[in-house]
Amino acid sequence: MTGFNKVVNSYDEACLGIKDDMTLMVGGFGLCGIPEGLIAKVCQMGVKGLTCISNNAGVDGFGLGLLLEKRQIKTMIASYVGENALFEKLLLSGEMEVKLTPQGTLAEKIRAGGAGIPAFYTPTGYMTVVAEGKQTATYHNKPYILEESLTADFALIRAWKADKFGNLIYRKTAMNFNPMMATAGKITVAEVEEIVEPGELDPNFIHTPGIYVNRVILGKFEKRIERKMISK
Repeated sequence: MTGFNKVVNSYDEACLGIKDDMTLMVGGFGLCGIPEGLIAKVCQMGVKGLTCISNNAGVDGFGLGLLLEKRQIKTMIASYVGENALFEKLLLSGEMEVKLTPQGTLAEKIRAGGAGIPAFYTPTGYMTVVAEGKQTATYHNKPYILEESLTADFALIRAWKADKFGNLIYRKTAMNFNPMMATAGKITVAEVEEIVEPGELDPNFIHTPGIYVNRVILGKFEKRIERKMISK
């Protein structure tokens, strides 16, 4: 990786600097749009005490489920975790702290973090357990709670195409949380399906400008289907 060229040739280079007790944002929704190879590398590295910010925690044995198996995640900030039996076990046993967050609030906390906004008011969660311990205010006779934004030491994301300068294009619903996480990591690593030369991507269709991206790696994806439904 030299100059404006952000392409790295190994997962060792892509994940260089990830250490114990760091905060990681991990893109994806269910198993759609997750950076499979980057997650597997973090698992292989064996780092511990991680705080992971992701919509969900993968499934047993895949995605972030791999990190749960090795007890690498200390705190999970997520909105939906119903597909992972091990997650439930770790939560109920107290082995892992869980901060459940409404999905829209989670998305806005990440977006705000990337925009440099420290906190914002939202009506979501008022008078529920979500609001416990949080500042409240009333605007135009409507109650709100104060939510702090989120940032991370590393953002591990997935994109469809990248150029060597780190400009990214996502494909369909695999976009999900990836674009906002790309802006909220101190170091953003993008695992992609295709890398092209600068100038080959139509600038009108670039979703994440390369200024937000530190490293790009060409991945190989299993693209596992979370629930396969077929007609009779």
